[in-house]
Amino acid sequence: MDDKHILFLVGGRIRLLRGKKGLSQQDLADLCGFEKSNMSRIEAGKSNLTIKTLNIIAVALSVKISELLDID
Repeated sequence: MDDKHILFLVGGRIRLLRGKKGLSQQDLADLCGFEKSNMSRIEAGKSNLTIKTLNIIAVALSVKISELLDID
């Protein structure tokens, strides 16, 4: 699996979990302290996420980081 595909899958997983929580992209961005445009890039798989960023998103969604990476 190449890097771009992994980022796309992780972004999709974040989008799925966000939807399950009933949050808009703006809501999640606000909870994370991000701009909406940044959250959009993350969910589109166009942003190379750091562990710190993944942790911020996991905390905002009340999930473990491993749930964000469950892409198999």
